[in-house]
Amino acid sequence: MATGPAQAMLSVPALRRWGVVWAAWPGPTISRQPLSSRAPEGERRRKAGAVTPGSRAARLRAVMARRGGFSAAMGWARVVRALGGDAGSVLPERGSFAITASVITPSDHALLHWYDRHRRTLPWRAEGGRTPDPYHVWLSEIMLQQTTVTAVIPYYQKFLALFPTVRALATAPQEQVLAAWAGLGYYARARNLHACAQAVVARGGFPAQVAELRTLPGIGVYTAAAIAAIAFGVPVVPVDGNVERITARLFDEHTPLPGARKVLARLAEGLNTGAEAQARPSDFAQALFDLGASVCVPRTPACGVCPWQTSCAGQAAGTAATLPRKMPKVARPVRHGVHFFVVDEAGQVLLQRRPETGLLAAMTEIPGTPWQATAWPEAEALASAPVRAVWQKAGMVRHVFTHFSLEIIVLAARVARFGNAEVGQGFLLPVTRLQGAALPSVMRKCVAVGMQGLSESESLSG
Repeated sequence: MATGPAQAMLSVPALRRWGVVWAAWPGPTISRQPLSSRAPEGERRRKAGAVTPGSRAARLRAVMARRGGFSAAMGWARVVRALGGDAGSVLPERGSFAITASVITPSDHALLHWYDRHRRTLPWRAEGGRTPDPYHVWLSEIMLQQTTVTAVIPYYQKFLALFPTVRALATAPQEQVLAAWAGLGYYARARNLHACAQAVVARGGFPAQVAELRTLPGIGVYTAAAIAAIAFGVPVVPVDGNVERITARLFDEHTPLPGARKVLARLAEGLNTGAEAQARPSDFAQALFDLGASVCVPRTPACGVCPWQTSCAGQAAGTAATLPRKMPKVARPVRHGVHFFVVDEAGQVLLQRRPETGLLAAMTEIPGTPWQATAWPEAEALASAPVRAVWQKAGMVRHVFTHFSLEIIVLAARVARFGNAEVGQGFLLPVTRLQGAALPSVMRKCVAVGMQGLSESESLSG
C-alpha cells in the first residue's frame, strides 16, 4: 500500500469478489504510515451511509490474525455493509479499514459437485437429465409455502392422482380442490391455485419468464423465480428462507429479519455468477434449497461438511449458528369462539360454508359464534346455537393462526331430525363423509372433539 498527503492506493489481489473500497478511516497502514482518504470526513461518512463506530473491528482483527494478516483476510472479510446505507451498517473503530461487503464468490462448482452426490429425491423433481414438468414444479412450490417437505409429499401425491394435469385441475369444481387441500392450511393458496390453473389453461401453458409468471394468481417474487429457474432454466436465484439463511451466513449479515430481506435478496442475486451455475440454473437453485435443508440448517449448521465453508464469513467469525438474526417475536393475541357439533338420528351433521372472503374463505365449518377477544358467556354463546337441543361441553380446541391464537369451546348434541329452518343456509352431510369434506384443520379438530364428547356421554348414560 502506498500513501501520500492527498491520496491512498490499495492493492488488492485479482480475486472474484463483491464490494469495493468505499472509505478509509484515518489510521495507520500496514507499515504504520498515516493513511488519508481523498474525500473529506463528511463526504466519507455520507458515502458510507448513516454509520457509527462499532465492535466488528475487533472480530475482524482476530480473524485476520488467524488467516495470516490483512492481505489474506481481504478476500472474504466484511467490515462495512454499505448496501444503500442500511441501518445495520457500521464503520470499524479508528485504525482499521472501511471496506464494503467483500467476500470471495462461493464456488458454483463446489456446490454443484456436492449436489450431484447428495441431492434429495423428491416426487416433484425430474430424474437426472430429464426436463422438469412446469405443472409439477408450480404445484410443489405453492404447497411448500409455509409448509414442510414432509407434510407436503402426501398432499402432492394425492393432488396428482386427482388432478394429473393443469387442465384437470382447472376444470375441477373449487369445492373438490378445497377438499383435497384441507389440512395444508393457508387456504387462500388453494383458491389461488385453482384460479392460476384456469389462467394457465386459458393462455395455453405456463410462461417461461419471471415477469410473466408474476402476473398469474398466487405467484409472487420467490415462486416466479423458482418456477423460471427449475422448470425453464432461467438463471435466477430464488430466495426462500433457506437461501436467506445461507446468504446471511456467507456475508455475516447481522441486520435482523424481516428488515434484512432486501439486503439479503440483493446479495443472493450474485451467487450464481459462475459459469457452471449459469449453465445449470435448475440444478443450482435446487442445490441451494438442499444445502439449506440439510447442511446450513437453522440451529446447528454442519459447517464441517459444507461445500462453501471456506467462503463463509459467518463461519470464519464464529457467528454462523446465530444467523440470520430475527426481531423478537410479538405475542399473538388470543381470540375465543364457541362452535356447535350436532348430529341427527340418521347420522347427518349440520355444516355451513364460511364467507367467500377473509380467513378460511369458502371452507366448510360447523356452526358457531364469531371469534372475539373475550370469552363468550354461556347465555350469549347459546343464542348462536343452530338448533334447540340439550348441549353439553365436549371439550376445548386450541389452534394457532399466523397472527393470533384461537380457543374454541365445542358444544355437542343429538337431535331427532333437522327442520328446514334449522338447516337454513347450511347443509347436511353424513358423518361417514366428513373425511372428504373441505374442513380446515381447526374444524377437523372441532369435529373430532365433538364426536368424542358424544361418544363418551352416551357410554356413560348407557
